[in-house]
Amino acid sequence: MVMMTGSLAVRGTVVWLTPQQGGRVSGPPEPDYDYDYTATAYLPPRTADDGQAGIALREFAPGAWRTPAEGILVPAYGHRAQQVIPGCIVVITEGTRPVGLLTVEEVHALASDGSRVLPAATETPLPDLTAARSTSEPPYRHSTAASRWASKHSSDGQLANL
Repeated sequence: MVMMTGSLAVRGTVVWLTPQQGGRVSGPPEPDYDYDYTATAYLPPRTADDGQAGIALREFAPGAWRTPAEGILVPAYGHRAQQVIPGCIVVITEGTRPVGLLTVEEVHALASDGSRVLPAATETPLPDLTAARSTSEPPYRHSTAASRWASKHSSDGQLANL
């Protein structure tokens, strides 16, 4: 889970709205390999008026109505933090008109230099089992074969006499 208080790198699937749905009259944008597709966006329940962010998309199929894409979300100045998690929907707008929907599959925070901020590895320390074990009792053996090999029986010495 990432709170969008700064720029975020996102990857997901974009579905462009048809002209009948109020989307782009010219259809899906054609990616230009020199430039990214840039627009505005918001994350519901916010709207284009109270939660607008900038979005830049790349790596999407030319002319496809549904395609994988990657991009960068940049919050507008002064807007509150928004929660961005895999599965959330980003509404892509041109002005205030929705033209596409991006379903987020991966999200990474970006440092001010544009590099990804990797979360710190959180390791749960293992409990100290040596302190909990009593030295007077043998350790518990799950297997009967293991307990037989660890136990002493009166017949154990008879094999040595043969």
